[in-house]
Amino acid sequence: MDNEQPHQELVKCVLVGDTAVGKTRLICARACNKHVSLSQLLSTHVPTVWAIDQYRIYKDVLERSWEVVDGVNVSLRLWDTFGDHDKDRRFAYGRSDVVLLCFSIASPISLRNCKAMWYPEIRRFCPDVPVILVGCKNDLRYMYRDETYLSYFGERSTFVRAALKSDLVMPDEARAVAKELGVAYYETSVFTYFGVNEVFENAIRSALIARRQQRFWMTNLKKVQKPLLQAPFRPPKPPPPEVTVVVGNYRQDMYNMLISQTHTDLILVVGASKFPVHRFMLAAASNVFYRLLNTELTDMGGRSSSESSMVSSTFGEATTADFNDDTECLIRHESRTQRMWEQLKRRSSYQALPLIETKKPSDLYKDLHHPIFQNIRLVQMENMRGINVTQTIVTLTKLITPQALQQCLQFIYTGTIEREFHNLQEIKQAADFLELPQLTVLLSKPQTLLASLNDEPNQHFCLSIKENMGKHCVGDGCFSDVTFELDDGQMKAHRAILVARCDVMRAMLAGDFREAHSSVIVFPGVTIYTFHKLLCYLYTDEIPPISADKCLNLLELANRLCLPRLLNLVECRVIEDLTMISQSETNETVDHCLKLLEPVKLHNAHQLAEWCMSYLCVNYNIICKFSLKGLKALHQDNQEYLREHRWPPVWYLKDFDYYQRCINEMNKELKNSRRDSRSDDEGCLCFTGVFSWLLGS
Repeated sequence: MDNEQPHQELVKCVLVGDTAVGKTRLICARACNKHVSLSQLLSTHVPTVWAIDQYRIYKDVLERSWEVVDGVNVSLRLWDTFGDHDKDRRFAYGRSDVVLLCFSIASPISLRNCKAMWYPEIRRFCPDVPVILVGCKNDLRYMYRDETYLSYFGERSTFVRAALKSDLVMPDEARAVAKELGVAYYETSVFTYFGVNEVFENAIRSALIARRQQRFWMTNLKKVQKPLLQAPFRPPKPPPPEVTVVVGNYRQDMYNMLISQTHTDLILVVGASKFPVHRFMLAAASNVFYRLLNTELTDMGGRSSSESSMVSSTFGEATTADFNDDTECLIRHESRTQRMWEQLKRRSSYQALPLIETKKPSDLYKDLHHPIFQNIRLVQMENMRGINVTQTIVTLTKLITPQALQQCLQFIYTGTIEREFHNLQEIKQAADFLELPQLTVLLSKPQTLLASLNDEPNQHFCLSIKENMGKHCVGDGCFSDVTFELDDGQMKAHRAILVARCDVMRAMLAGDFREAHSSVIVFPGVTIYTFHKLLCYLYTDEIPPISADKCLNLLELANRLCLPRLLNLVECRVIEDLTMISQSETNETVDHCLKLLEPVKLHNAHQLAEWCMSYLCVNYNIICKFSLKGLKALHQDNQEYLREHRWPPVWYLKDFDYYQRCINEMNKELKNSRRDSRSDDEGCLCFTGVFSWLLGS
């Protein structure tokens, strides 16, 4: 008991209780300000005793024992004891000022021992010392079902058993024991640090009040309060479950669509090389292709190359001036450097390239006076199924090499180019002519950034082309080759991307089903709103915002078409919508969750169901007040789950009600005591009435 300061009250506090209830951890938390992790708390218990001589050895421990409580300077000395029942603790009890009787919240046996063994022992050695009942590890009341907590058991910790709900001691049970023993009750947790300082501060108050009764002449103890009431511990609000989205194969699907050459409707001819591609892809990625492919060609007559070189070409009934305007429009959109124009002049003496097949009189053919486009031609060809289809053939000039065009096409479809291709100047020139500014900018970067092109696509370009695909392909149905008859209308699409992005669509459109040969496909049970969201996903790998009250049909369609990523994206969008609605002071989100909880499970939207369940658990009190009918409409298992996992839990609500009642009673007593003190000040002894009369009271 050395190192006492002048005018300082020394308080000896002894902690007793069963082994492994948390006495030493509690002392270390207060004396050493030691915070422990969950893994340290759940390690195999080794009985230890915190040595009292640490106040003499370590200066910081001694300084941390100094505290001012209600204006009184105090030095708190903590004494640890063994939890074995057969140990002799007579020396520890000697000259003690207050005793903390500890038990574990997760051990009802330790609470029973407090009443049966520990309290009688305390009264045998310390008959007049104040005692406080302390419940340790109160964090286990909500952590016993936490996944992080449970992960430490099993194979990782075979000698420690996880706490069960049946093991927990509720606040009213512990308070009943404290009332029977006639002592105060507090709860602590060294993991959350709840109540650690509070319990020792009130232990000091109990010791000082007992000392004041023995030394009534000590004026410095007059302002010491009674032990304060502890506010109940409210478990932290459980966070909403995280929603994960399956990694998509958009880039690989688009690459497969390019190399498979299925359902192509455009052939690019460069020298002796031919590239079957899709018009809607090139129109969405390149403005120059969009203008070219949207030029009206239906009235073009069949002509030979010699005829086209001798006479002016026209579109339909247009005059020569009209055609020149169209050609100039294409050229006007090309921003070329003087070097490129000079190169064009040097290389413009090319001969007409051989076409796919001999020109027929019925073919539509046109020479184009354009830097990179030599001519365009519409021909009737048979596809792999033997069906006549119209193919657009565009012959390019020698300004673009086949290798450069191949890299540009790969960039259009996937956002990447091959790492092994080294002639970047050819690609850059082709990108300039094809109006691919993102590729041009990317090729201007250092070589180190270019080396990563094959690993990560250019996100900026991907966003640009996806935006154009959503606008032209999904919205306008540009160059579509199939129409879907829906419940409330029609929508157009492209077989190529449907086959590439959806296995079910591939089986339907590329198999032996009649839909493979039909230009109009009946799709019952699907609305335009739902199908539009589906097409947005297939074309862009993303979906626009979705309203919570319109998501069930889309979830059902995504599940029917076996699109797990679309299912996850819909879940995310619905959760975003519900979160936004929850910010308003209405119960709309609760109603949505009650309606969605069970139907979404039928469509394998388990993450959305889990989020709805979590939200309903957190807002269970609101449900009971305003949506009780919707709650009773749920399955019995779901109702039981909500009751079990509601937040705040029932035990906290009961404890909080008890706390409020105690506060109200204390306020009432304080109000009555002030009224009594005012009446006492009005007079003295038997002359009170006289002074009241004189004062006019």
